[in-house]
Amino acid sequence: MRNSPACAMFGIQTPIFAFSHCRDVVVEASKAGGLGVLGTAHFTPEELRRELDWIDAHIDGRPYGLDILMPTTYARVDTASLDTGQLLPEEHRRFMAKLLEDNDIPPLPEGMAEDIRRATLRRMTVSPEQHEEVLDIAFEHPFTLLAAALGRPNDSVVKRARERGIRIGSLVGSPEHAKRQRDAGADLIIAQGTEAGGHTGTIATMVLTPQIVDLVAPVPVLAAGGIATGRQMAAAMALGAAGVWCGSVWLCTAQSDAPPEVKRKILAARSQDAVISRCYSGKPSRVLKSGWTDAWTAAGAPDPLMMPLQSLLTKEAMARVTRANAEALASYPAGQVIGQMQNETTVRQIFYDMLAEFAEAVDRLNHLGS
Repeated sequence: MRNSPACAMFGIQTPIFAFSHCRDVVVEASKAGGLGVLGTAHFTPEELRRELDWIDAHIDGRPYGLDILMPTTYARVDTASLDTGQLLPEEHRRFMAKLLEDNDIPPLPEGMAEDIRRATLRRMTVSPEQHEEVLDIAFEHPFTLLAAALGRPNDSVVKRARERGIRIGSLVGSPEHAKRQRDAGADLIIAQGTEAGGHTGTIATMVLTPQIVDLVAPVPVLAAGGIATGRQMAAAMALGAAGVWCGSVWLCTAQSDAPPEVKRKILAARSQDAVISRCYSGKPSRVLKSGWTDAWTAAGAPDPLMMPLQSLLTKEAMARVTRANAEALASYPAGQVIGQMQNETTVRQIFYDMLAEFAEAVDRLNHLGS
């Protein structure tokens, strides 16, 4: 697999790209021979600097990437204001309060709610102007891949990345998106099928991957969505992918920082328990089904707000749910592969298992063709 153009592009041993918001997962994945990719959407600029400093100190010089949300449509927000009453509709605030009250979720300790609102506003880096501080911090560190989700980097960001030898990757959910990213000069396209956790489209990985491979050649393509085993990896590469992008499979590893109640629910879940909802961020996102997602689809529920207002509405409530260990309401971005995840494991063990099963699958196919 070292002959994969994805391996050659980043100097890695195996074309497994491990997306996670957890720095420990990123480091372990890169040390295992793949490329760890840190999702930055959960961090303030100050938190991101700490995370990247820690990664640099522990990754032993291995390459890693960053994934930054760059949506093409979003609500403009005055991040200097802490008055959520001016930003959020009264109907939505009443709905959120009633949901928590009906489930006996206690309030946060004094001062914590304001801290969460302040941090959430600092994390609302969805516009080009808001990206500047995050990118200034990111470019202080030796990452090798800048992956853009929900949109594309502007020309200024691309120029800064190119000057540092950083490759540009783009997550896409349709051939139309892939064509735009190819024409914009992306070095790597991540074809993300609807099975994937988090923000995703409507086309399945098995259908989407070969379409995009043919459309953007010779630009390398990673397949994403529904990939957690060596057999699934072999299938993706048989479709023409140069590697795979995996996210949900790391959620129940020892390195993952997913809350314990979320891990328990994932290990007990079926594939159909990963549902598409806008209740998490305001954009269509595949998340773990729970009382939280059910409430947002119930009669009388308001429509979720545009990104990033939905996050501002829900972050404090989610913190209260987590603090109360309210498992019935616990939700998390997760893909349909959760239905095949049975036990807690480690990042390194997943790499070993995927590569061993990949080799077996390829050998089986070779025998079928002989």
